[in-house]
This record gives sequence, structure tokens and C-alpha cells, in this order.
Amino acid sequence: MIRRRDLLVGGAGALALAGAGLRPARAADEVVVGVLYAMSGASAQVGVDARHAIETALDIVNADHALDLPLAKGTGLPGLGGAKIRLVFADHQADPQKGRAEAERLITQDKVAALVGCYQSAVSNTVSATAERYGVPFVCADSSSPSLHRRNLKFFFRPAAHDEMFSAAMFDFLDAQRAKGQTIGSVALFFEDTIYGVDSANVQRKLAGERGYKVVADIKYKTNSPSLTAEVQQLKTANADVLLPTSYTTDAILLTKTMAELGYKPKSMLAQAAGFAEKVTYDTVGDKLQGLISRGSFSLDLAAKRPSVGAVNALYKARAARDLNDNSSRQFMALLVLADAVNRAGSTDGQKIRAALSATDIPGAQTIMPWKRVAFGPDGQNTEADPVLLQWVGDKFVTVFPDSAAVAPALWPMKA
Repeated sequence: MIRRRDLLVGGAGALALAGAGLRPARAADEVVVGVLYAMSGASAQVGVDARHAIETALDIVNADHALDLPLAKGTGLPGLGGAKIRLVFADHQADPQKGRAEAERLITQDKVAALVGCYQSAVSNTVSATAERYGVPFVCADSSSPSLHRRNLKFFFRPAAHDEMFSAAMFDFLDAQRAKGQTIGSVALFFEDTIYGVDSANVQRKLAGERGYKVVADIKYKTNSPSLTAEVQQLKTANADVLLPTSYTTDAILLTKTMAELGYKPKSMLAQAAGFAEKVTYDTVGDKLQGLISRGSFSLDLAAKRPSVGAVNALYKARAARDLNDNSSRQFMALLVLADAVNRAGSTDGQKIRAALSATDIPGAQTIMPWKRVAFGPDGQNTEADPVLLQWVGDKFVTVFPDSAAVAPALWPMKA
């Protein structure tokens, strides 16, 4: 088990800072950033991948790279006299209260200038509230609950899409399939019981009603449940045209195995990423998920148009022994967006970093994502983060929607 003070990454030395939560408005030798992920427990692999992704972004900023990305050329932060970023990782163990405590420790003891995290929306909820209380910017890398940016927080920023944006893209895809002559009349909601699953289901339930799809199953289950037999029986009986699962990795694997054991083969699956975006899921049960479509923030296919995508993926793969995915790409971009703001702020003061984040305007071409740009609204949400849909075909994901990003038409319905 990794201790909370382990995994220090970056240059040596410590900042001479005064006050809890206050940062001096001057150049610094280094800028300390706290990173919160589950490094142990059921979500440990997500935390390990996040570490690799964020360390890859750290290398982009601190070293010299010939890439069309913010701060890639040259070393360090020129706005702070070439200061380097140092990361301090904390293990929140997927526990919201542990996340709250670790965030407070990073702020008061490690004197971090900002925080990045946290994958689980329930943890990002408590961590961002703690950051707000201390006046420390929190960049929400990959938690997608729509409620997170609607709490009137001033120090919360999310570069990636939230589940209302993702779900709208999913139903846009279903509408497009209908327009092509496919018969799609019903959907089944299957979602875990934390803020992530509940918020996702609320959005999908609303969209289904508005777009004319009948919800024939609406199943909430306990996250990390030891059995999903009863729930899968309900799904099998409902036999919806499309199954819409919202699950983390352990549950995604258990759901897939249970469906196979009970002989339930959904006509099609359109997943809310998370567990259905993770390599371990496809290493374990990928043969049973041929044709599954997952919403996403990232498309490796974009490398054909944007050289930085392939270059960053190669750097990440050298560390992680796997390609970037929906989660790790967002984690990479979170640190890059934060570093850009710190550099423009020319300071480690929380208020000045917040003001710089609010003024962010990064063209999509200077990211590794299929986004129009990174520009935050008053609520800290980037509304220009365009989702994509990816289909699992053979042993890889292929971008199938929207047409502007697709490299192949969707296989519909799923192959048995």
C-alpha cells in the first residue's frame, strides 16, 4: 500500500511560504501541485494510470519538447522565472471523507498552490469544497457529474465535458441511427449508487423522455456489489434496444461476466465510459464486449490530424505500457491547463491562479483532445469540450461519432 507522503515527483527543495492557503506573489523556485487519486483499493489501477498521465504532462512542462502544446517548448514556467512544477500525490482510497482530509493536509502542510483530481465524482465533491474553503484552485480532471460545477464555487474548474454533455452526444447518436432506419424504441438504465451514477441516470432519464425513447428498466445498484445476478435478470427480462450502463471498473467487469453467465446479450450497449473505458476491463472481458460503444473525451484516431496526439501517447505509453484513454487523456490535460494558468498568473497565489484559469483560452489544436477549445464559463465548466463516441472492435476502440471525428461507421446493433 502506498503511503500518503510517498510518490513525490519533481525537483528538490521546498517553498518558503507563509500562511495557510496564501501564496506569495513572486517568482518561485518550484510550484507545488497536489494530486489526489485512489492509489489503493478497487480503483488503484485508475490512480496508477492517472499518475503516469500527470507525470507525462509534468515532463512536457518541465522539460523541452517540440510540440504544439502549452509550455512544451522550453523548460519550466517562464512566467515564474523558469520555475519547475513538483507534484505531491495523495491516496484518497475512493473515500470522499479521506479525500477531504488529504486535500486539507496537502493545503495546510504541503502548501500546494493548486489541486488536481479525483476520478470519483463523490471524492471531487468533497475535495473541491475543501479547496474552496482555503481559496486554492481545484482542477477537476475527470469527474463528470453535472452537479459539481453548479455549487457556486469560485475555485472549481473542469476542462472536460460533464455527463449532460456526454449523454446528449449519446442520444444524438441514437437519433442519427434512427434517421438511418434503425429501430430503436427503448433503453435500459443501469447505474451505480454514488453521485456519478445517480446524476448520469437523471440526465439520461430526462433525455430519453425528451427524445421519445421508452425507459423499460431503471436499475440502481450498490457500487462494488458482490453480485449483480438479480439486476441482470431484470435487464434480460426488459430486453431494451439499448443498455446504458454507468459503472466503475470492478462493476463493469462483474456486469459483463454476469450477463454472459445468464445468457443475456444486449442488442446494443452505449456506456458512460468510466469502467467501460479501462484497459483492464477489455483485458478481462473484451471478447464479450465486441461492438460496445462508449462515450469519450479522447480519440487516438486524432493522431492522424494532430501530431502531438501520437507524440504524447508515445511518452505516456513508455511510462504506463498502455495507450491513453478517456480518463488518462483528461488527467494529462488537467495539469497542462493548470500549468498554463500558473504561468500566466506569474504567481503561486491562489486568487491570481484562479483569475488566470478564468481567463484561459487554449485553442483545441493546442490540446490532445477533439475539443474546440478550453475556455471556462463563470461556473468553471469548459463548454467547448466536444465528446466523441468510440466502439470496441477487435482489440481497440474506433471513433464512430460525430461524423467530423469518425474514422469508421458504427456497427449497429452489436455483434453477438
